[in-house]
Amino acid sequence: MPLTPEQRAEIDASRLAPSQTSRPTVPALEALLFTPIELLDHGFVRVIDYMGDDGAVVQAARVSYGRGTKKVSEDTGLIRYLMRHRHSTPFEMCEIKFHVKLPVFVARQWIRHRMASVNEYSARYSILDREFYLPEPGQVSAQSVSNRQGRAEALSPDKAAEVLDLLRQDASRCYENYETMLDPEGLGLARELARMNLTLNTYTQWYWKIDLHNLLHFLSLRADSHAQYEIRVYAEAMLDVLRAWVPITASAFEDYRLGAFTFSAGMIDVLRRQLAGEVVAQSDAGLSKREWEEMQAVLKKG
Repeated sequence: MPLTPEQRAEIDASRLAPSQTSRPTVPALEALLFTPIELLDHGFVRVIDYMGDDGAVVQAARVSYGRGTKKVSEDTGLIRYLMRHRHSTPFEMCEIKFHVKLPVFVARQWIRHRMASVNEYSARYSILDREFYLPEPGQVSAQSVSNRQGRAEALSPDKAAEVLDLLRQDASRCYENYETMLDPEGLGLARELARMNLTLNTYTQWYWKIDLHNLLHFLSLRADSHAQYEIRVYAEAMLDVLRAWVPITASAFEDYRLGAFTFSAGMIDVLRRQLAGEVVAQSDAGLSKREWEEMQAVLKKG
């Protein structure tokens, strides 16, 4: 299980010790505070703290002195305008802090989103737990031929079982050697050196604090259907958190960013020609083959 009984008791104690505050709070997010959303086989994500709400975005955009001076419909219209026209600073006025437990290889993808404050569990100071990510058999897939960084169809059950056995054996053997190297009665190797023997599916943990604008950028990439499954499940859980925290912003984000597609000037020109009744082929569209295929895929969707 992702959490031990002791960790669950600690979380329950935190939830039963509420603090008074004069700042704006969001009841739907308050209900989620500290509670782990369990993901993969040993992972989770949970909200530790947050600042601001939809009203804070509106207040910053208007640079107003108080809250609630406009109707909800007007606030909604303003947030949708800001999202539609890609304004960023009003959304930077809100922040959220997550506690995440995730495989190391997912963390290495995640850390590429640099506009956040991160503090990771230190394997120089502490000993990592014996926990490894092993995918479900249906996620053990072949390399995609068309996408160099993606998956294709799932392997056959027999091949998937063989892969999972190899992953389990390698991770277990490396961890056993890790323990052997750390043993103060034996080799007594420093933790900062012993850790390099661990496999990339070993679990790590971190605190990750980010403003709303950069969280939306993270989600636009990692909650996308083309993102790697293992990071996408975290992004999808965080998208649910977003809906609880800033529902108006979340709705605008899903309409204008997550569920949208950006057309280039060349694509717009092709659309205008088609709307005027012209039959346009890829050969005379002025678009690369890949651009043309992406455009056609979007137009045919649904």
